[in-house]
Amino acid sequence: MSQTPEPTDPAAARAADPVFDLHRGGKMEIASTVALDGRDDLSMAYTPGVARVCEAIAAEPDLVDDYTWVSNTVAVVTDGTAVLGLGDIGPAAAMPVMEGKAVLFKQFGGVDAVPLCLATQDVDEIVETVVRLAPSFGGINLEDISAPRCFEIEQRLKDLLDIPVFHDDQHGTAVVALAALEGALRITGRDVTTARIVISGAGAAGVAVARILLAAGVTDLAVTDRRGVLHSARGDLTPVKLALAVDTADRTGRTGLLADALDGADVYIGVSGGNVPEEVVARMAPDAVIFGLANPTPEVHPDVAARHARVVATGRSDYPNQINNVLAFPGIFRGAFNVRATAITEGMKLAAANALAALVGDDLAVDYIVPSPFDPRVGPAVSAAVAAAARADGVARR
Repeated sequence: MSQTPEPTDPAAARAADPVFDLHRGGKMEIASTVALDGRDDLSMAYTPGVARVCEAIAAEPDLVDDYTWVSNTVAVVTDGTAVLGLGDIGPAAAMPVMEGKAVLFKQFGGVDAVPLCLATQDVDEIVETVVRLAPSFGGINLEDISAPRCFEIEQRLKDLLDIPVFHDDQHGTAVVALAALEGALRITGRDVTTARIVISGAGAAGVAVARILLAAGVTDLAVTDRRGVLHSARGDLTPVKLALAVDTADRTGRTGLLADALDGADVYIGVSGGNVPEEVVARMAPDAVIFGLANPTPEVHPDVAARHARVVATGRSDYPNQINNVLAFPGIFRGAFNVRATAITEGMKLAAANALAALVGDDLAVDYIVPSPFDPRVGPAVSAAVAAAARADGVARR
C-alpha cells in the first residue's frame, strides 16, 4: 500500500495521495439512458410527450414503477453520526462514504442509488424528511446513524412506508456474519443450535447479529457491552438491550464480564472495537471461532486469534474471510426490487445468508468461509434467494 506524507502540510499530503485523486469531483454522476439527438427525441423525453406519461401515472400511481427510475433506485440516507470507525463527523464529511455506497449498489447489484446526507440528528426530523422524499425512491438504505436512534428511525420508517427500509450497519453485517458462521461451524463440527456464542458489542451491528443468530436457531448466546453481559437484572439497559437480554442471557443464566462469558465459549463475534486480551481469548473452547470485525483494528488481532482459534475472520480486506457488507446489500435490494417488495423481512435476510453460505460449497476451508465480493455468482444468488423469500413471506407485489 502506498504511503502518504506526514500531515504537516495537508495540501501537499492530499496532492501526493492517490486516494484523493480517485475522489476528486466525487465518485458518481447522473447519466441519461435515452438519446437526445434531435427535436423528436426531445419532444418524447420532455414536453409535450412526457405529459402523457405523467397523466397515466396520475391515473394509475403504480405505473411510476414502470415508467420512471423509482423502482430501481434507493436513497442512501445518513446523518453522519457513526461513519465507519470515524464516529460523528457530520453530514458533509460523510458524503464520500455515501457516494461509495451508491457506487457499490450499482456495481454489485445494478441498483441506482442517491446519497442523502441530512443536516439534522433529530429523530423526528430524519423520519419526516425521509417520508417526504420517499415517493422518489423504491427503497431506503439507512447508513451510519448512531445507536440507539437508528433502531427507532428504522422501525418508524418501516411502519410508515410501503417500500423496503434497511439499515445496512445492522442487517448487512448480520447477514454476512451468519453466512460466515455457518461455514465456520461446519469446519469445526459444531451445530448452530448447540454452539456457545458470545457477541461483544450491543450497538446497531451487535443487536442485529444477535437477532439473526436467534432466528437461525442459536440457543446459547450472550451479548456484552462495556458493563458486561446483558441480562434483565441490570438496571441500566435501554429498551432494545433489555429485550435482547430477555431473549439471550436470561435463558442461559449467564452474567459477568466479557472475560467470564468467553470462558469455554465456542464462538466470539466482535462488533465493538476495543481489545480482548490474549489471556482471555486463550480461555475459549478448543477449535474456537473468532470474528473480530472492528475496522481498522479488530478486537482480537488475527495473529493472536490464529494462535487460539481454528477459524478467524475480520472486517479487513488484507486477511482471509472478510465479513464485508457488500456481499449482502446490493443483492438484497436487487431481489426486493425484482419482485417490487414492500418490505425486507427476516425471512429475506436469512435467505440471503443461506445463499452466501451455499456459494462456498465444497470449497469450504479455514481461509474460505464466505465468497469474494468479486465472485460473479454472489449478486444473482442473493437476489434470487431474496426474491423467493419475499414471495414466500407475502411482501412481493409481482
